Amino acid sequence: MTTGFTAGIAVVIASLQIKDLLGLETEAAGAHFFDRLQAIVAALPSFHVVDAGVGALTLALMLWWPRLKLRVPAHLPALLAGALFAVLLGWLLPEHQAATIGSRFSYSIDGILHHGIPALPPLPVWPWELPGADGHAVGLSFAMIHALLGPALAIAMLGAIESLLCAVVADGLAGIKHNPNAELVGQGLGNIIAPFFGGFAATAAIARTATNVRAGARSPIAAAVHALVVLLAVIGFAGLLAYVPMASLAALLLIVAWNMSEVKHVINTLKIAPASDVAVLLVCFFLTVVFDMVVAVGVGVVLAALLFMRRMAELTGTELVTPREHPHLADLPPQVAVYDINGPLFFGAAEKALDNLREVSPEVRVVIIDMTDVSMMDMTALVAFDTLVKNMRKKKVALVICGLLPRLATKLANAGIAPEEDVLHVCDSLTQARVMALDLAKG
Repeated sequence: MTTGFTAGIAVVIASLQIKDLLGLETEAAGAHFFDRLQAIVAALPSFHVVDAGVGALTLALMLWWPRLKLRVPAHLPALLAGALFAVLLGWLLPEHQAATIGSRFSYSIDGILHHGIPALPPLPVWPWELPGADGHAVGLSFAMIHALLGPALAIAMLGAIESLLCAVVADGLAGIKHNPNAELVGQGLGNIIAPFFGGFAATAAIARTATNVRAGARSPIAAAVHALVVLLAVIGFAGLLAYVPMASLAALLLIVAWNMSEVKHVINTLKIAPASDVAVLLVCFFLTVVFDMVVAVGVGVVLAALLFMRRMAELTGTELVTPREHPHLADLPPQVAVYDINGPLFFGAAEKALDNLREVSPEVRVVIIDMTDVSMMDMTALVAFDTLVKNMRKKKVALVICGLLPRLATKLANAGIAPEEDVLHVCDSLTQARVMALDLAKG
């Protein structure tokens, strides 16, 4: 499921970079994938050779740099080379300037317009006072909370899944063991606080984490250093960052999208995974690309839950035990039947498992139910079990339950299903159940 999400998001990210990579002048594209593709195709005649050249150089350098096996990440020299190349082309071709952060973005301080990004640290701000798409403050209202609740839950769920998956990958690379609770609590606190400083929700990134680990990182201090370096770069080098070409950033994000897509893992999953898992992956990928992540997460979680319940139901069953399987039960008379229930009893499996017990042979007067392998019971199972006890009471058949976990015995008692003379008996082991059944059969 997560693989389908991340691969779909990677495709969406990559499609958003084509415009800047080629310097296209597109009209306002729609929010959907195919609308963006249509806008890109329509804008191909506006192809800008300078932007495309800068993007191609940056992309080529990022692909070639790892072969040098240096400890310097490819992003830094690639962005530097792209910026220098853009300045050179701008000097040689003044009428064909490459689009940069400085030419694309601007901000105003004290009524004075500046280009690029502000050389300011993150400052406290109420998130609802930030401007929306129309340039006005979004405001705080019940309607806004209602509109954002679904997407927020989807983002939180996907962020938790992706972060735990990233932690597992980091464990394998670094030979350590993460604390899932600490990971989720830390990420949750960070995502709650970040909007009050102009930030937005984030999740762990597998590609970035892997790069960090390979560079020698072994503790959260590496993430703190990374954050401080970014902060210092914004404060100290905001002016220089204005010269970074948009095409170079697009090339960088294309590499990020490629690493994020994990194409090899997707292909391997399609080859070896069960058909149901492949179906979930493809559905999540398709919905993420064609619609949006909120729809994909909702449908993906429901599909994964249904498949999980189906698999659990397939593992749950009831078998009639023969003396051949348990030789110490060989002396039981024909009036005693022994059944073994395996697996969790929940609404997807309880009825199926207990149905076999309702049609016992007319000569059977005692039924032993071995529940040693039953790990859980939900309300559906309790209702089905209560119905079973009532049916056996009508048929004057005694039930002997053995091997029941203490917490499940407490559940039965709380549901009003308690030991009852000549009807329901509870014991700890199959050996005790055998002795009890022999006494009940004689009686």
